[in-house]
Amino acid sequence: MSDTDTGQWIATVPLADLKRRKKLRVEVGDRAVALFLVGERVFALDDVCIHKGRSLSRGVLWKGKVVCPAHQWTFDPETGAADDQDECQPVHEVRVIDGVVHVSAHPRP
Repeated sequence: MSDTDTGQWIATVPLADLKRRKKLRVEVGDRAVALFLVGERVFALDDVCIHKGRSLSRGVLWKGKVVCPAHQWTFDPETGAADDQDECQPVHEVRVIDGVVHVSAHPRP
């Protein structure tokens, strides 16, 4: 994994690696970020769950949602919204450039 910084965008892994696994944990600066491939779209959420502090990249994708392994909360990978909860998981912007997944160093406000 590379952590080449191009401004606020950090190059992480080749898209081909994510296609094989559908989910990966990467380091983006000093943050652990979970990448998820849903269909043809790549999403990035802070890896540490806002509720129980568990690694979301160890959870599963189910019906297009990210499921936390600690308590089975489901998160919308695009917005970070937790189903039936008021809390929201931090989400990062993602770009794929020349077959490499780039992630914004800071979550969306």
